[in-house]
Amino acid sequence: MTSIPSVNLEDFLSEDPKRKQKFIDEIGKAYQDIGFVALKGHFLDEKLVERLYSEIKNFFAMSVDEKRKYEIPGIGGQRGYVSFGKESAKGKKEGDLKEFWHFGQYVEDDPERAKEYPENVEVKELPAFNAVGKETYQMLEKTAKYVLRALALHLNLEETYFNNYIHNGNSILRPIHYPPIKEEPKAAERAAAHGDINLITLLMGAQGRGLQVQNHEGEWLDAIAEPDELMINVGDMLSRHTNNKLKSTIHRVINPPKELWGTSRYSIPFFMHPISEMKLDVLESCIDENNPKQFDDITAGEFLDQRLIELGLKK
Repeated sequence: MTSIPSVNLEDFLSEDPKRKQKFIDEIGKAYQDIGFVALKGHFLDEKLVERLYSEIKNFFAMSVDEKRKYEIPGIGGQRGYVSFGKESAKGKKEGDLKEFWHFGQYVEDDPERAKEYPENVEVKELPAFNAVGKETYQMLEKTAKYVLRALALHLNLEETYFNNYIHNGNSILRPIHYPPIKEEPKAAERAAAHGDINLITLLMGAQGRGLQVQNHEGEWLDAIAEPDELMINVGDMLSRHTNNKLKSTIHRVINPPKELWGTSRYSIPFFMHPISEMKLDVLESCIDENNPKQFDDITAGEFLDQRLIELGLKK
């Protein structure tokens, strides 16, 4: 695999069984071969994307003191602002060269579930910031739901298998700012090599060079999306659940060449998480003589806690 395959969600949403099956086959093969696809035909429109980038740039342009007012202690960075250099990749002591914000789930029909999650943080100085974040969150969640439906069918599960696990799931929308680089980074990268924790990740803002994906031969490939595409990759939770049939691919954001150090980079991943009690036990259909069970039984909540501690976001 030497490039990232491109697929179109409109094929899956069409009334044509052949087009629907084509999408299922293409995305299934891509996730078994490399764990990444570029997706057209999603639910984000151009105007919403423009509004979101405008609001995000306004937020990150605020002073450090203003931004730090929105850094909430004691919640492992799950909502609001996380300041520069605070997160590091698993096994790496250098902090990544980034700052970011977290929008979380908007629970509207389950008071008990709502108590499980920290509340979203309102940015007082930017009246449109939270409304645009919520709309983007919901459009990406809707896109992710249909991608998971296709993957359920690829895995010979019932199409809506994931629906109840992702409804009111612990998903996160993370606008990231990689500020201009002012001096030679010693060992730090904008985002060091890592796998994602969750089921699948939908990434906005992969249009320029920077994001790289590691294929099965260990080679790093540039992952560059078209303006109307989202990059979508498999996370560790889905990889565990499918006994590594669907691959969680190691990826990174490399530092730009020196002549571009003075520029910022923005990217916006949506991390699709299930509810905490979802069992990530390996699916029986993904175990056979050649592929014995590789992972212990664990819930999504337990797995997330383990990883947040490893990332330095939770004590």
